Amino acid sequence: MASWNSIPLKTTYEILGWISFISWSISFYPQVIFNFRRKSVVGLNFDFVVLNLTKHSSYLIYNVCLYFSSAVQKQYFKKYGHDQMIPVAANDVAFSLHAVLLTAITLLQIAIYERGAQKVSKISLTIVSAVWLAAAVCFFVALPSHKWLWLISVFNAIQVVMTLIKYIPQAVMNSRRKSTDGFSIGNILLDFLGGCTNYTQMLVQSIDQHSWVNFYGNIGKTLLSLVSIFFDLLFMCQHYLLYPAKKTIIVGRQEVV
Repeated sequence: MASWNSIPLKTTYEILGWISFISWSISFYPQVIFNFRRKSVVGLNFDFVVLNLTKHSSYLIYNVCLYFSSAVQKQYFKKYGHDQMIPVAANDVAFSLHAVLLTAITLLQIAIYERGAQKVSKISLTIVSAVWLAAAVCFFVALPSHKWLWLISVFNAIQVVMTLIKYIPQAVMNSRRKSTDGFSIGNILLDFLGGCTNYTQMLVQSIDQHSWVNFYGNIGKTLLSLVSIFFDLLFMCQHYLLYPAKKTIIVGRQEVV
């Protein structure tokens, strides 16, 4: 595998990677804490959480396989060249593990806390079922010829598709309610920081290696950052500009909005 040409760029890459990891990892906690304090998940879209679990699970499979499997790495080098670097860092693996755990905890909160009339839509359940069925079929297709790089690329594609659609239910729900109450903006701000640093980390590696393979060799990571940034900006616009929280002022013994 290729080595770093610049120690400062390598250090910057590692710092950016762990900033991204910390930001994205912490971003799960505001919503979890918010749900816990309210003992309610009203305002949090359940489809978003269900699709998010599939997204992070598939991304975990991709990162773990490409980072740890010598067989997958060998196929990667054969395709992109032995002078390239593996486009998955330790922080990517750590983030994926943490993301699956925290998303599962959020699902548990949905199961036990007050949720009103909200429920997971049949569309989301159908999408998730179809995705995992397709993944199982791809596994059996790859098994005879050991096309492991192709197989994990399928999981990478899954996480890209899930990233593209997982935010839509929450954005639509906010629009219909004309409110972001129940949906933590802290999650979005940290997610935005994570997306920006993650993309910058990839840029630093490309500058050092004088190659853009880092971007198209791991298109999932590239799109993950760009799509996350786009929807984070949308949610920030909804929260601060379109549907700002109404302030309640106490006048005498009466509350005035």
